Amino acid sequence: MVGAAVAFIAGNWKMFKGPAETARFCDELRRRIGAVDGVRIAVCPPYVSLREAIDALAGSPIAVFAQNAHWHESGAFTGEVASLMLRELGVDGTIVGHSERRQHFGDTNETVALRAATALDAGLDVIACVGESAEEREKGWTEDVLRGQVGALSDAVGANGRLTIAYEPVWAIGTGRTATPELAGEAHAFIRSLLDVPILYGGSVKPENAAELLAQPGVDGALVGGASLEVEPFAAICDAAARLARD
Repeated sequence: MVGAAVAFIAGNWKMFKGPAETARFCDELRRRIGAVDGVRIAVCPPYVSLREAIDALAGSPIAVFAQNAHWHESGAFTGEVASLMLRELGVDGTIVGHSERRQHFGDTNETVALRAATALDAGLDVIACVGESAEEREKGWTEDVLRGQVGALSDAVGANGRLTIAYEPVWAIGTGRTATPELAGEAHAFIRSLLDVPILYGGSVKPENAAELLAQPGVDGALVGGASLEVEPFAAICDAAARLARD
């Protein structure tokens, strides 16, 4: 994040927090954080809790993102939600291509690129996730995997001003394992050589390691998982980003 004008800290709640808990959480987060100079902040609740988050955070600097969006505007796609529907609801952006969507729900590089393009066309900001598995890293395929994932996004949308990439090594998501700051910095540099947009790091980001990770050149923020489910750890990560932005 060295030299970055604005860091971006986003909390991916995955399948946690229903509407009532979301309203309470967002009220508390709003009181705890207030305005944080030099840091852009977003929370990403489940679909059913988006309205409560939007209402609780209205007028605050904290954005609300969805966790996924389909590439069709409407149609016979049971269980899916269109980008234009999210936009009408008042959502600011969406994640696409999280490794759990790729692993469990069949997302490919091509469908992730379609989701990103459609969401951007609908006026949403997009966090597009990329990253290699443990097996792919062990076999030396990291750059090939990233080249395919990022290349599909580059072909579909290019260096769009509302696109952010999140580098999440799959072996570090929810495992407690974290890429070393140096490894994260190297991966971010490679991704930026393919597509020059802001790049977040994700994968077991915690208050204890946030400052060191965010201080790496080319790391423009963090996509936070488990540590975003409680107000104080998430706020502490935002505080760490704010301190680095001031330095």
